[in-house]
Amino acid sequence: MNQQVNSFPKFRIAGVFLPILFLIVTGSIKAQDTSVDTVSTVAILLFDHEDHDFGDVYEGEKVEHIFSFKNTGSGTLVIQNVISTCGCTAPEWPREPIEAGVEGKIRIVFNSRGKIGRQNKVISVRSNTRAGDVLLFITAMVLPKKKG
Repeated sequence: MNQQVNSFPKFRIAGVFLPILFLIVTGSIKAQDTSVDTVSTVAILLFDHEDHDFGDVYEGEKVEHIFSFKNTGSGTLVIQNVISTCGCTAPEWPREPIEAGVEGKIRIVFNSRGKIGRQNKVISVRSNTRAGDVLLFITAMVLPKKKG
């Protein structure tokens, strides 16, 4: 009778730990499979250039520039947000997913109203790429308004 009492906890412990061990092993195998799929279908955001100088601009003028890019990866690119360091810089970007190999454009409008002198603005492009945010830069020399 003592043998049955002593063997009962062993079966109970095995009954608890074996399913947990099974879940851990199968969970890690699934994680490995998923990571392989993720690596093979990653989006890559590649701009043809990442900076633009507007040159001389008169205070109050609005100027714009188009930053062209391409999804050179094998996964679908999603641009989640485009953030400027200043309210004077308004970005427009594609809201729909961009398939592998497809090109797109981000339009930046800089409003020089109330700005004088050298202006350096940073635009952060947040997407689902592994590289993280891509930074775009615009500069301008804002001159006083023409009198006349």
